[in-house]
Amino acid sequence: MTVWSQVVSWFRSFLGRNRAESEMDAELRFHLEARAEDLVRGGMSREESLRRARLEFGGIEQMKEECREARGVHIFENLLQDLRFGLRTLRKNPGFTTVAVLTLALGIGANTAIFSVFYGVLLRPLPFPKPEQIVQVWEVNEKGGHMDFSDPDFEDLRDQSRSFRGFAEFGSSPQAVSNGQEPMRIVVSAVSRDFFRVMGVQPIKGREFVPEEQTFNAPAAAIVSYNYWKEFLDGSNDFAAMRLKLGGQSATVIGVMPPGFRFPESTDIWVPREIYERYPSRTAHNWNVLGRLADGQELTAAHAELSGMARRLKQEYGQDADMVDVLVERLRNAMTGNVRLALVVLLAASGFFLLIACGNVANLMFAQAAARERELTVRAALGASRGRLIRQFLTEALLLSILGCTIGVFLAFLGLEALLAIAPSGLPRLEDVSINFPVLVVSLGVAVLIAGGLGIVCASKSVSGQPADALKEGSRLLGDSPQKHTVLRIMTMGQLFTAMVLLVGAGLMSRSLVRVLSVDPGFKTENVVTIELDLPEEAKMSHRVQLLDDIFARLRAVPGLEHVGGANILPLLPGFRPDGEFIVMNASQMSPQMQDLIRRSVEGSLQKDPTLLAEFSKFFENLFRDRSNAGHADFRVASKEFFKALSIPLLRGRVFEDRDAPDAQHVAVISESLAHEKWPNQDPIGQTIEFGNMDGDPRLLEIVGVVGDVREDRLEVPPRRTVYVNYRQRPRAASQFNFMIRTSGQTAPMFSTFREVVRSVDSDLSPRFNTLSKIYSASLENRRFTVTLVAIFSVTALFLAMAGIYGVNAYSVARRTREIGIRMALGASPGGIRRTIVRQAAITAFVGVAVGTIGSLLLTRWMQSLLFEVSPSDPMTFCGVAFLLVLAVVVACWIPARYASRVDPMVALRYE
Repeated sequence: MTVWSQVVSWFRSFLGRNRAESEMDAELRFHLEARAEDLVRGGMSREESLRRARLEFGGIEQMKEECREARGVHIFENLLQDLRFGLRTLRKNPGFTTVAVLTLALGIGANTAIFSVFYGVLLRPLPFPKPEQIVQVWEVNEKGGHMDFSDPDFEDLRDQSRSFRGFAEFGSSPQAVSNGQEPMRIVVSAVSRDFFRVMGVQPIKGREFVPEEQTFNAPAAAIVSYNYWKEFLDGSNDFAAMRLKLGGQSATVIGVMPPGFRFPESTDIWVPREIYERYPSRTAHNWNVLGRLADGQELTAAHAELSGMARRLKQEYGQDADMVDVLVERLRNAMTGNVRLALVVLLAASGFFLLIACGNVANLMFAQAAARERELTVRAALGASRGRLIRQFLTEALLLSILGCTIGVFLAFLGLEALLAIAPSGLPRLEDVSINFPVLVVSLGVAVLIAGGLGIVCASKSVSGQPADALKEGSRLLGDSPQKHTVLRIMTMGQLFTAMVLLVGAGLMSRSLVRVLSVDPGFKTENVVTIELDLPEEAKMSHRVQLLDDIFARLRAVPGLEHVGGANILPLLPGFRPDGEFIVMNASQMSPQMQDLIRRSVEGSLQKDPTLLAEFSKFFENLFRDRSNAGHADFRVASKEFFKALSIPLLRGRVFEDRDAPDAQHVAVISESLAHEKWPNQDPIGQTIEFGNMDGDPRLLEIVGVVGDVREDRLEVPPRRTVYVNYRQRPRAASQFNFMIRTSGQTAPMFSTFREVVRSVDSDLSPRFNTLSKIYSASLENRRFTVTLVAIFSVTALFLAMAGIYGVNAYSVARRTREIGIRMALGASPGGIRRTIVRQAAITAFVGVAVGTIGSLLLTRWMQSLLFEVSPSDPMTFCGVAFLLVLAVVVACWIPARYASRVDPMVALRYE
C-alpha cells in the first residue's frame, strides 16, 4: 500500500466512511432483493427480475453519490479525488507545469521580497511598549515649515499639556569616543530627564540618570547600548571602572540598555541633555521632541490641545517666538515619512508585475483547458456538474499557486539579501526587515487569491455551453468560439495596461534621475578626499584654531595635493545645517551697552555663564524686533582654500586671506543667491551684518566676497543662501570640521598618509575618510534604488507580456489552422494572412495601450513628489512607452503570423 493510499484510508476511517459505505451497500442490496422477490412471485425468472429491479431503481452509483452528499462526506471525497486528478494532470504536462510554476514563483517571489521591506519599514510595530502612543512633535512657523523645538517652548508644552504622560528632548551626533583604546566615531545622544519613561524602556543593568547628573555642567554620566557594552566594554559589570572620553570630556558608565534599543539613529551612548546650556531664546531651535500620549488619549485631541497652546504662546510673545502651531506625528511615521511614498511605489510595481505573471499563467491555463475540452465535455455529458468541473480547475490552480508560492518564498529569501545589499544606507529600520510570519501569511494569501482568480476565470469559460451542443460538433475542436477569443484579447489588453503603467512609471523616474544628474551642484567632486573630525571642547577657542592650523600646515606639506580646504559642513551629506536670521547694520549703530555685551561675550563663554547667555539672548530678541534689515541664511565656517578645493567660483571681491587674523575685522563671504536677494541693486562688498546669534560671537561681519551657489542639501533642492565665516575668526561653530583635499591623482592611496598626519597632531582624534565623489553618489541612493527596482520590474514585465502575447497569438493561429487553410485554398495570399493576423494583434495593442495611457495618467499623479523637473503626464515618456509596447506586440505576433502564412492548404484541410 502506498503512502497516499494509507493517508486516504486513515481519513476514511477517521470519518467512519468504511462502515457507512458498508451499511449503504447492504441497504441497497436489501431493497433490490426485496423488489426482485416480488417480481419472482409474479412469474419472472430470477435473472430477469434482478435486471428489472436495477432498471427501476436507476443508476446505483448515482444513488450512492446522493447518499454521500446527504451525510456530508461528499465534499471531502471530491477534494481528495480532485487533488489526485490535479496532480496527475500536472505531472502529464511537465512543460506547462514548469513554465506556470516558475512564472508564478517569479511574481510571488518579487512581491514577497518587496513586501518584506515594506512591512519591516512601514508596518512592523516599533519594539517599545505601546508604540502607538509615542509621537514626535515639531514647531510650525508662519510659512508652514516645521522646526526643531526651542527650550522655552518645549518646557511650556511639557508643563502645561494634560494629554501626554511625558515629553522629552533629544539630539544626536557622531562623536569621537575612547574607552582607553583608539578613539572611534560613535553616535551619542543627549536626552532629557523623561526620555526613557517616554520610550517605555529601562536599563537592564545599572541605573538611569539621577537628578544630580541632570544639571548644567554636571560631570557626565553615560548609558551605553547592549552592543557597545558587549563589544567594547567586554560585558563587564564593574561600572565604577568604566570611563569613556566623549569629545574630550570624561564620562562614567552607569547603565546598559536592552538588546536592540538604539533610538535615535543607531545611538550607542546616551548622556543627560541637561548638562548642556539651556538657550532662553524662543527662536533658538535646537532639539527634537518626543511625547507619549496618556492612556486612552486620541492623537487628534492631543494635537488640538498643543495647537491651542502654540497659538497662545505666539500671542503672548509675539515677534520673540517663531512657533504658531505644532505638527504631531506617530513616531513610526515620523521615522519613515521620507521613504513611505517610494516604498508604496515599489510595492505597487511588484503588484503590477505579479498581475502580468498571473495573466501569462491564465493564458497557459486557457490553452491547456482548450486541449482538454473534449474530456470536459464528455465528463459533463456523463453527469459531472458544472460546479464539480469548476472545483477541478480551482484545485489545479491552487496546486500551481502553492508550488509557485513555495518556490517564490525561496527566491524571496535570496532576493531579499540582494535587495538589502543595494538598499540606501539611510533607509530606516533596515534591521527590522526579514521574511517573517506576517510576510509568509500575506504570501500564502496572495497564492490563494491567485488560485481563486485563475481557476474561476479559466473554468467559467471552459465549462460554459451545453454538452450536447458541443458533442454535435463532431471532429471540430471545441475551443474556437468567438467568445473565448474575446476573453483572450481582453486578457492581452489587461497585460498591456499593466505593462503600460509600469513602463510609464519607470520612464518618468528614469527621466527624473537623468535631470538630477544634469544638475550642476556648484562644485566639482573629482579627486577630492574628505576627512571628518569631531574636535574636542576647548576652554579657549584659540586652542581649536591652533589645532586646525597645525593640521592644515601638515596636510599642505604632503606632496601631490593641489588645495587643502575645510568647512564645518560637507555638501550633500545628510545632517543638521545651522541657519538663522542676520541683521544688516554697522558699527555706528552699536550703543555702549551693545559694545559692552560684545566685549564680555568675547572674553567669556556663553556656555559656562547662564547670566551672560540670558543677556545675550535678550540682546538679539530686541535686535530682531525690527525685521526691515533682517535676512535669512545658512551659517558656514570655512577656511581660505575651501572654495578652491571645491572649485567654487569667486564672482566678486575676495575670499579669506592670511590677514584675516582672529583679532582683525571679522569678514564674511556670501553666496550669489543671498547677494541677489538682499542687495539686488547694489554692491554687497563692504556691507556689515550681525550674525552672532549663530555662534555666540556678536562681532560684526564685513562682507568681502561673493561666491557661486552650492547645492548643499540635495541636488533636487535649490541652493541655500549662505554666509561663510573664517574658522580662524569664528571657531566656536566648528566643533565638527571637515577637511576637503583636492589631489592630483588617485584618492584612496592617500588615506593612510592623511591618517598619520591627523594622529601626529592629536592622537585622540578619530578621522573618518571619504571622497566627495562617493558622497555625491550616496546622495542619489534613494532615487537610484527606486528607479533600479521599478526599471527591473518594468523590463521583466515587458518580456513577460511579450511572451504572453506571443503565446496567445500562437494559440489562436493553431486553433485557426483549418480556417487559414480554407482561406488560402480560396486564393488568400501569404502576405494577406500575415497582415490580417498582425492587424488584429495591433488593434488589441492599440486598445490596451489607450486604456493603459488613461490609467497611467490617473496613477502617476500621486508620485509627483518622486519626480524632478518632469511632469506626471510627460508626453515624451507616454509616447515612447506607447510606441515600445505596440512594437513589442507586433514583434510578438510576427512569428505566429509568419508560421500561419506558410500553412499548406491541403495539410490544413486535413487538420483535425
